[in-house]
Amino acid sequence: MLWSIIAGGLIGLVAGRITKKGSSMGIVANVFAGLVGASVGQSLLGSWGPSIAGMALIPSIAGAAIVVTVVSFFTGRK
Repeated sequence: MLWSIIAGGLIGLVAGRITKKGSSMGIVANVFAGLVGASVGQSLLGSWGPSIAGMALIPSIAGAAIVVTVVSFFTGRK
C-alpha cells in the first residue's frame, strides 16, 4: 500500500511536470492524480511497458497527465 502511494506520487509529479500544472496542485493532489491517472491510463491504453508497484509507467503517466489537466481546468489553476 505504501509503495503504491509513493509510486502514485512519483507518477503524479512527472505528469505535473509534463503539463507544467503540477506545482500549483500540491503533494496530496499529485498523489491523488497519480493513483487515479494510473487507473485511467491503464483502462484507456492497457498495461504495457515497464511497471512499478503494479502500475504500468507509460500509460499511468499519460492518464495522470489527463487527470492533472482536467483538474487544473476545473479548479482554474494555471
